[in-house]
Amino acid sequence: MESLLLRLADQAFLWFHAALVIFNLFGWIWARLRKAHLISLALTAGSWFVLGLFYGIGYCPLTDWHFDVLRRLGARDLPRSYITYLIGRTTGLSPDPAVVELATAIGFFAAVAAAIVVQIVTRRRGAGRRA
Repeated sequence: MESLLLRLADQAFLWFHAALVIFNLFGWIWARLRKAHLISLALTAGSWFVLGLFYGIGYCPLTDWHFDVLRRLGARDLPRSYITYLIGRTTGLSPDPAVVELATAIGFFAAVAAAIVVQIVTRRRGAGRRA
């Protein structure tokens, strides 16, 4: 029974975390999701940079919990980066972890920049309509 629950937890973490990564990258596109997107980016940044002061920059509790589940299922030699793990698990490839970490950072900060630009443009358009 424990093995079944661990496998279910593995799948739940896999799908939720992958969806969260995609949402962090592209949630700024949909107007109705922009507030939730900003909250998600803030929580991600807080995890990476505030919790990261104690656990290592880039720390993510979802990764920590998922990797605990995977270890209990017998996984060994898990990578430092969840994105590296995700790429390996979904494609079978073994990407260079340094390249993945750089691409992850670039993607995150690009999403933050896009969210800020969209907020500024949206507010300016709204202010122009009221004038």
